[in-house]
Amino acid sequence: MSQRRVVTGRSQEPRQRFAEELRTLRTGSGTSLRQLGERLGWDWSLFGKLEKGETLGSPEVVQALDTHYGTPGLLLALWELAAGDHTQFRERYRRYMALEAKAVSLWHFAVSVLPGLLQTPGYAREVLAAGGLKGRELEQQVEARMGRRELLEGKDEPPFRTILSEAVLRTPLRDVGEWRGQLEHVAGLAERATVTVQVLPQSVGLHGLVSTDVWFLRLGDGRPVAYAENAHWGELVEESTRVEGLQRAYDVVRDMAMPPAESRQFILRILEEVPCDPLT
Repeated sequence: MSQRRVVTGRSQEPRQRFAEELRTLRTGSGTSLRQLGERLGWDWSLFGKLEKGETLGSPEVVQALDTHYGTPGLLLALWELAAGDHTQFRERYRRYMALEAKAVSLWHFAVSVLPGLLQTPGYAREVLAAGGLKGRELEQQVEARMGRRELLEGKDEPPFRTILSEAVLRTPLRDVGEWRGQLEHVAGLAERATVTVQVLPQSVGLHGLVSTDVWFLRLGDGRPVAYAENAHWGELVEESTRVEGLQRAYDVVRDMAMPPAESRQFILRILEEVPCDPLT
């Protein structure tokens, strides 16, 4: 078993540094990705994604790799640094926002939270506060999120389709009045010619996007890009084969979702269940 190595400074970006170390250890051992998958009991493609920096994997996978390579704690330490670094997230999100402003159409799938383009100020405030924001920073972020809604309110607004998991509509705000206002807002937007809202019932079960919010942008040159995210990370996807893979998963979800008219009626039925008086 090899001794634990000193972390060198080839790359100063934590996620890239983690991926580099994984590649170096595997190639140095003369092991192929398929062989590594067979030895550790995970799909070999996972290790390929780890080495490309496309995913960080789980602590269990990283601990298994530390044991396999005889580097106790090294990879896990690098993983923790990469998982805690949000620099890339911010940079990729800023690039996504720049592309969103130029998009000629937008498609979206929501797992648990309404997309910012549909949020009311009250909803945005509670969601952002749940993420740890407060005070002036919270209000600034709410204001910025409301500014995004202008994308759907201009003269040349792009067509927008969103598929909302039923859980999105079943998770209320603490403020009942704000929650009513949010549902009314979504139901109203669903009547607009440029906005398509569909609901994915919980009864459909598991599917390819079960844990991932995803946006698809069609740019002016016809090129599609995607942005996938959860509560802890976000990734701008521009490579065509990966975008196509996400698109296929989205198409399956769209086929399982309720039609737009039925979806709007579903939202209105949920709205009927919400008390009109916040004190009720």
